Amino acid sequence: MPDPLFNLEGKVALVTGGSRGLGYEMVKAFAARGADIIIASRKLDACEEVAAEVRGMGRKALAVAAHCGRWDDIDRLIEAAYAEFGRIDILVNNAGKGPYLPSHEVAENLFDSVMNLNFKGPFRLAAIVGHRMKQAGGGSIINISSIASLAPMPAVVPYAGAKAALNAMTVSLAAEYGPEVRVNAIAAGPFLTDISKAWSEEARETSDNALGRPGRPEEIVSSALYLASPASSFTTGAILRVDGGMQ
Repeated sequence: MPDPLFNLEGKVALVTGGSRGLGYEMVKAFAARGADIIIASRKLDACEEVAAEVRGMGRKALAVAAHCGRWDDIDRLIEAAYAEFGRIDILVNNAGKGPYLPSHEVAENLFDSVMNLNFKGPFRLAAIVGHRMKQAGGGSIINISSIASLAPMPAVVPYAGAKAALNAMTVSLAAEYGPEVRVNAIAAGPFLTDISKAWSEEARETSDNALGRPGRPEEIVSSALYLASPASSFTTGAILRVDGGMQ
């Protein structure tokens, strides 16, 4: 049975970047608590694998291949979702990337790519879906940001800037689409997702935060469930830090 506070039965959730990492953990958690799921990422086969897993949990699922930094793909994703389910109750803007590269080595096309995926695409998705949610009477949007947006670090300036813009968008859209739609962000710290495979062994075991370690991907779940569910009915325009206590 779903948790009383985190009951998502009858809800439809769209998660970008939902085929792996933090997105995958959120997909499983939402489905386990009753939600039907739309999984979007660039690789359709990976989305289909996760969709099959969701169906095995007794929920409906739709896999959609989409580049979440391109407005044409975003619009196609939205139409596919509404054609299949008729609504979206929960939107998680999770797809993103951020190369670690000295600022003077960042090429224009890389800068544009980082901004598109981390801000331009999420803006379009949240704007169109948020408007439809408001017309339908309610919904929750969760933007996956980064601690780099609050305490920018060397060699991640385009990524940090894009996530800072995502934070500003979160607060603005909460005001624009409220009270029907709640819009919040999770500022994630270091997590042991696929990107951590490129880290040193020390970085995978320790971190410069209060807990002294990176997060496990499943440790994003409780925060996402809180923001997705009625448990957070008085929370909107918030940037929730889930970073192990980074300074």
